[in-house]
Amino acid sequence: MKNLLVLMACMVLLASCKNGGLFKKKQDKSSVTGWNYNDKNQGGYKVTKSAEQGLGPGLVFVQGGTFTMGQTEEDVMGDWNNIPRRVSVPSFYIDRSEVANVHYREYLHWLGKVFDASDPANAKILEAALPDTLCWRSELSYNEPLVEFYFRHPGFNDYPVVGVTWRQAKDFCLWRSDRVNEKALMEKGYVNKSNLKPGAQQGDNNFNTKSYLLGLYTAPPGKIKTKKGDTKTTIASMESGLLLPDYRLPFEAEWEYAAYGLINQNPRPSVKEGKRGEELASNKQLYPWAQNMNGLRDTRHGTWQGTFLANFKRGNGDNAGVAGGLNDRAFYTAPVNSFYPNGFGLYNMAGNVSEWVEDTYRPLSTLDFDDMPAPFRGNKFQKLYVADSTTLDPSQRYEKDSTGRVRMADVTDKESKDRRNYQRGNVISFLDGDSLSQASYGYGVTTMIHPEKSKVYKGGSWNDRAYWLTPGSRRFLEEDQSLSTLGFRCAMNRMGSPEGNKRKTGQYYKTRRQKR
Repeated sequence: MKNLLVLMACMVLLASCKNGGLFKKKQDKSSVTGWNYNDKNQGGYKVTKSAEQGLGPGLVFVQGGTFTMGQTEEDVMGDWNNIPRRVSVPSFYIDRSEVANVHYREYLHWLGKVFDASDPANAKILEAALPDTLCWRSELSYNEPLVEFYFRHPGFNDYPVVGVTWRQAKDFCLWRSDRVNEKALMEKGYVNKSNLKPGAQQGDNNFNTKSYLLGLYTAPPGKIKTKKGDTKTTIASMESGLLLPDYRLPFEAEWEYAAYGLINQNPRPSVKEGKRGEELASNKQLYPWAQNMNGLRDTRHGTWQGTFLANFKRGNGDNAGVAGGLNDRAFYTAPVNSFYPNGFGLYNMAGNVSEWVEDTYRPLSTLDFDDMPAPFRGNKFQKLYVADSTTLDPSQRYEKDSTGRVRMADVTDKESKDRRNYQRGNVISFLDGDSLSQASYGYGVTTMIHPEKSKVYKGGSWNDRAYWLTPGSRRFLEEDQSLSTLGFRCAMNRMGSPEGNKRKTGQYYKTRRQKR
């Protein structure tokens, strides 16, 4: 009789669970309206569980902070274009190493599969992506072997790609974003792997993140794993948390901040983080590998003494040293993961090749741009181009261009005039020759600086002396030009906590009850 009662009690409990009784999972609900999320009986508003941002391939997390951007050594060049100023850089991601030849050839391989070269229009797309291997030529040296073999030969697979313009570097970043997101959707079952078969993506019918989200590109659906009772969704959204932000070129302030590798510079190491109480500011250092003013980075046994920590030109034209004792073991470039990484684990933030950044060049940018957030010059605001204003359906309202990318339109001054935060769509030259400034460069008259096309590049190269290895140094080149000493690496925005995944944002305290 006792066993029968226990059995009946268990049956009652099971029935209660089945009918949503005792052990039903607590439903997430809105703290504003009280309505349940993800409940088809209460409106069906879907909210994805809060999730941390995934780490994109090749990236390193850089926790942001405040630092003195600009000059570190004496201004021996007389440029006066890197005046020191304190700025704050939000947390972001950046490539551990420079983009290598093998990576850029992967990009060209994809273009060749999608855009048939027999079509003259496609031939222009393919040709525009090719790096300029003639950048190795010089009137008074013989570099033809590098012209012929540097980009293609497997012996140079892991060496940094050069001869790439600023525009080409930006296009590579966009392509990389789409390939990473496409792979993530395949792994989660939103896109079928058949989409990678030859001929599946042709011409403007190719996957890119923005056209996918707007419904302008329809990918063959995969097998999505859903919980029982859920409405099966075949298209992912940005709210799903599966898609990463776009890869892009780093901003100048980001690149310089990351190059210093200022991390764990606690003057009181016995005091744990979170309890030290005082603000910290590291002493200014000269080079990415240094943690003191003389440029050395000693270990207890002095094992780094006398070794080269970067690939650069020493003294008066010494690029390599002598046979049997090559100083940096590189005549030209070196593999992208060689030499000493800095505090963030980033390779070759000094030497090897200089690197493109996103910013438009102005000598006095550091005095003009905002100190927070994300100091940057080069904004040209855009919006989605509206092809059919009679509908709000994104798949009908917007359209793609001949490469498959969503068409964008420049924001006009008329649209911006009544705003408080900006009054023009193109603000690349803001405070520089416009109505709010007294400065004007007069292109073609007083300077060689192109008002919009001159872009910043940072870091010294294999053919530079030590002066250019300091992160504060800066130079410029037109966006459609390239050099044998100039490459790039990618960056990505950080969404969520500035301290990284599984960290809180802001300070939290116990709830205090109001006294009555």
